[in-house]
Amino acid sequence: MIELKNEKIAVPVVLFAGLLWSFGPLVVRNMTDPHLVPWQYIFGRGLTIFIILNLYLYFEEGLNFYKNYKKIGKSGITGGIGLGVAMISFIYSITNTSAAVTLLCLAAMPFFTALLAFLFLKEKISLNVWISILLATTGIIVMALGNDTKSSLIGFIFGITSSIGFSVFSVTLRWRKETPKFTTVAIAGLFCVIFAALIILIKKQSFFSSSYNSTMFSLHGTLVCLGLILYSIGSKAIQAAELTLLSLTEVIGGIFWVWLPLFGINEVPSTSTIIGGFFLFVSIIYYSLIMKWNKRHIALN
Repeated sequence: MIELKNEKIAVPVVLFAGLLWSFGPLVVRNMTDPHLVPWQYIFGRGLTIFIILNLYLYFEEGLNFYKNYKKIGKSGITGGIGLGVAMISFIYSITNTSAAVTLLCLAAMPFFTALLAFLFLKEKISLNVWISILLATTGIIVMALGNDTKSSLIGFIFGITSSIGFSVFSVTLRWRKETPKFTTVAIAGLFCVIFAALIILIKKQSFFSSSYNSTMFSLHGTLVCLGLILYSIGSKAIQAAELTLLSLTEVIGGIFWVWLPLFGINEVPSTSTIIGGFFLFVSIIYYSLIMKWNKRHIALN
């Protein structure tokens, strides 16, 4: 895989990856009644992710790319299922609440990851991280209280579920670092395809929506794949603390695109979402700056 060692080049690459991901909510909002075809969306998006990642691995590693699946192990299967659940939950979240709520729930992922790593990998959590988690929790509670209608609350719950699913994926990578990352994501796409196919067959529905919707499903899957590839290429030259801040472009951009009247959505976040989001942003920035300071302090010694 291509690796960038120059941080000045890697930073814009990672920022662009977050920018690509940020168009996901806009794509969903431009679908025709996505809440009526969630399983067709999950099937189409999952199939796109599985195909593109395997093609990428083929061009990177040749015919031997399939050997990555032999290295997957329990961690890869667990991570793939966790990521698959996150992908499934995403569509139910964003079609039942605002894009801002869904994205801000995903922004809490670093803290769910820290908690899961503490519980299952016995990784220690410093006082500063606990403070960040407390701030993030406050923001989540404020958003939850503001989403008091039934559908909006369901969207919020699925948003949190999606964030936890992504966190499970992250923790499994720490559990066994040699687990091939791209292959794990491909497993997640395959999980979505199989699970959605079973539901579609049980409900006796068509596997595909309109040609327009099917195109949008594939477009979203492509954005996810391209962003992931760029993110992985650029991440080698950037500290984890900086990556946390750079990944905020997905959240900020996603909220901005669906609000911008130019695109015809004009989705304005509620007051509780703005307040809760403020606490989340403060917690992430505090966490990132503390991590950066700690790394510098260790380096000086």
